[in-house]
Amino acid sequence: MRNWKFWLGLAISIIFMWWALNGLEWGDIWQAVRFANYWWLVPSVATYFVAVWVRTWRWDYMLRPLGHIPVKRLFPVVVIGYMGNNIYPFRAGELLRSYVLYRREEIPVSASLATVIVERVFDGLIMLLFVFLALPFFPLPENYRSLVILASVAFLGALIVFFALASMPRRALKLVGWGCRWLPDRWGEAIFDFAKRFLDGLLGLRNFRNVLMIFGTSLIIWLLETVKYWFVMHAFDFGEAQVSFFALMLMNGVVNLATTLPSAPGYVGTFDKPGIAVLMLYGVAGEIAAAYTLTLHVALWLPITALGGYYMVKEGMRWADFNRAARLNEQNAGVGL
Repeated sequence: MRNWKFWLGLAISIIFMWWALNGLEWGDIWQAVRFANYWWLVPSVATYFVAVWVRTWRWDYMLRPLGHIPVKRLFPVVVIGYMGNNIYPFRAGELLRSYVLYRREEIPVSASLATVIVERVFDGLIMLLFVFLALPFFPLPENYRSLVILASVAFLGALIVFFALASMPRRALKLVGWGCRWLPDRWGEAIFDFAKRFLDGLLGLRNFRNVLMIFGTSLIIWLLETVKYWFVMHAFDFGEAQVSFFALMLMNGVVNLATTLPSAPGYVGTFDKPGIAVLMLYGVAGEIAAAYTLTLHVALWLPITALGGYYMVKEGMRWADFNRAARLNEQNAGVGL
């Protein structure tokens, strides 16, 4: 609560939620929510957890240069991390996942964190692919096109940097070592150690087969999540609006690119505004689009957060462990881990 980042994210979420719901009839939104057929949430949640299992398999594959961990053991770690993303701002759950993995398997935080960041880059590229595949069927407004262009430059640039670091680790370490010479010994040694272990986490990118594996599983993960969008859509009456699977791919891509913006925990607002806007482009009434998007958001947030809470208790973790991981995130600390 004392962190300025929290208040910045909260302010952005409030602005986006006001923007999303401004001009809509609250009574009509409530009616749509009230009379939705919630049986469709059962297959949607099941599909989402299949996607989470595939995410775990992908992470296991990326971690193998550091140590093989069975997917069954890794699954709770992934779920706890996603719960952390839902209750902490600025995706602190990503570092929490690496912290929990260190507790359980003693894999250095800085090394596993590198694999998590690479995951996010590939996820971003798949989101962009979804957007580009859907654009021929329905072009985006100019402001959304600008978001897509900026995201394309950012994610492709990050991927190029990671490939370069993975292919030339010695040169990268030599450059880091040169820079550390100008720092106090304590800081220089800590940064050099962090960089070395971080580069260890990029080893999987040196193998073309591994890269194809990461890309392929990322594609499956996000197609499964779009299937969840499709199931939840059937819980609502979209009237005469024609919302195809490609339209939901576009929505999935746009909302997940938007959630890279700072926000309150759980991506409040940054998920909802783009989702409502995309559906309205396809002729869905604003109130129905809002009811669907808000329900979808809860269906994405609640099950994984509840399961993460269960695994947290089973793991014997306390909120102090979450706070420690969040502090490590702020301090950029891989030191000693």
